[in-house]
Amino acid sequence: MKKYCLFPALLFLLLQQATAAVDPATNTQPVIPDRVQDRFIPADAGRLSGLLNSHILLNQEKRLLLVDSALLLSGFEHRPGSQKWIGEHVGKFLFAAVNTYRYTHDPRLKALMDDIERKYIATQLPDGYLGTYLPKDYWSEWDVWVHKYAIIGLLSYYSLTGDHAALEAARKAGDLICRTFGNAPGQLDLNKSGYHNGLASGSILGPMVDLYRYTGDPKYLAFAKYIFADWETETGPKIISGLEQYGKVTKVGNAKAYEMLSCFLGVLEFYKLTGEARYLKAMQTAWQDISKNRLYITGTTSSHEHFQDDQVLPAAIDDKMGEGCVTVTWIQFNDLLLGITGEPKYATEIERSVYNHLFAAENPENGCVSYYTPLQGAKPQLCKLTCCLSSVPRAISMIPDMVWGRIGKEFSILLYEPGEVTDSIVTANGKKISLHVVSSTDFPATGNLDYKIHPSTPARFAVNFRVPDWAANYTVTINGIKQPAPAGPLLKIERIWKTSDRITVHFDMPLRKIAGGTSYPGYIAFKRGPQILAVDSVLDPEYKELLQVGVAPGIIYNLTPVSSDLPPTWIGKQAWLLTRTTADNNRSFVLAPFADTGQQGTMQQVWLPVRGN
Repeated sequence: MKKYCLFPALLFLLLQQATAAVDPATNTQPVIPDRVQDRFIPADAGRLSGLLNSHILLNQEKRLLLVDSALLLSGFEHRPGSQKWIGEHVGKFLFAAVNTYRYTHDPRLKALMDDIERKYIATQLPDGYLGTYLPKDYWSEWDVWVHKYAIIGLLSYYSLTGDHAALEAARKAGDLICRTFGNAPGQLDLNKSGYHNGLASGSILGPMVDLYRYTGDPKYLAFAKYIFADWETETGPKIISGLEQYGKVTKVGNAKAYEMLSCFLGVLEFYKLTGEARYLKAMQTAWQDISKNRLYITGTTSSHEHFQDDQVLPAAIDDKMGEGCVTVTWIQFNDLLLGITGEPKYATEIERSVYNHLFAAENPENGCVSYYTPLQGAKPQLCKLTCCLSSVPRAISMIPDMVWGRIGKEFSILLYEPGEVTDSIVTANGKKISLHVVSSTDFPATGNLDYKIHPSTPARFAVNFRVPDWAANYTVTINGIKQPAPAGPLLKIERIWKTSDRITVHFDMPLRKIAGGTSYPGYIAFKRGPQILAVDSVLDPEYKELLQVGVAPGIIYNLTPVSSDLPPTWIGKQAWLLTRTTADNNRSFVLAPFADTGQQGTMQQVWLPVRGN
């Protein structure tokens, strides 16, 4: 099975912790149900064991368990903070730690988050203030933004533990926001309390919706409606009306990507709560614009932290592209849309982002994170406390809920990963049963997958597979009998399933060439399966010569695995020798997944110049 290299002792420790028996989570549920029920619901319980799992465990070991809790809390214990936004990190940590703990049940992580949550709540002022500013600077710059992440983190912790102290702290922070901002005499304009034309402060919409869900207090719902109205005033970013009128995210506010996407998350949460179709339609318009015009091939967006003009996608270090926080919120945006609609196209974008830009942003050796992760040049991965250092672990912590679950009443496999999963499903005659599935594969090394189906009782029900657009010759056999070829992005197999029925899936992952487009005319990139490939100066001694000579157009390349020849210090098991042969030239070079290249601070490049014949 292909997976990241780990020292045997560390690997044993990770596996031991992952299976440790601890008290189950409380999983406190909201008291106000959504009017719009999710079409896709993650599986009840699952355990991964491949590449995705390796990243989740490394994220826990190298990032979450190594956080400097004193630094995270310093801005609250000794106001003002050393950074204007230092207060966001505690909430981000709690969100990532809660998600990861639900998956690993690691007692060390639980003890760390318990300690941080307790100390964090102790810093809250009597009026509910949970920021890091002095009174003279309240509600300026990033103060509302910090309270947003406070509520997110505290409610995440409450949902796991049922700790009412966390809920009460979140309520007090929310109550303070409700008293401070609004249209009544003496209240402040939310749009003017932070940066980016109200996008930063307005992103507190989602947490306010969640406060209403968990408490039922109508003032939080009223405040959410105030945010929508305030967005449309002279001082606001005009998110909904701008998308309805122009259909472009570049026409919303000042086009700041992270903050705008954060607002989008709140809009979708409000739609789920109320069912007001206008808001879903606006968000689908935004998604269509980003995916068509502003998305890099590695599944991220933004340059210099803003959405750029159509097809303007510069990718060098100086272009400051692919901010880690933007990658994370883009994944969250797709995750919410996947839940709401059950449409596999959103899982496709999650896969693109996770296998490429998300994993590329976090160094697998030391857990450091790139604020920006360029496609051309070295990845500047640092352990300095930044917004992205706290954000990237959040998206990695969400991965277990994106692999498999139910679309409607049908068990559906969206991402390919070895492991085991147990879910509750509804049969064709309406009976609820338990389903256990065991997955075996070395994907993404190959396209060979084996699934063993174990229903609690023989029954007729459907199993769905997402058929990736990059897969060729996609075939499925059940107990050795070949099934009809898939006709769309979701292959549905409905039959009477019995214990130990076996599904074998095979597909090819041919090497694909991608043209450089507007920003890189005369360049191409290579893709295999979901992974964008890159050259790396450590793996290819002729790196500089390759960039000078370039690759030839119109040539069929041969791709040969060379993982056994990787340097002993290289973390990862995927690399290929790319060879082309012509009458007068025989040239080859090494490609590896973009997620792996540059891990040692070396030069790497996705877009390669096209020259010659």
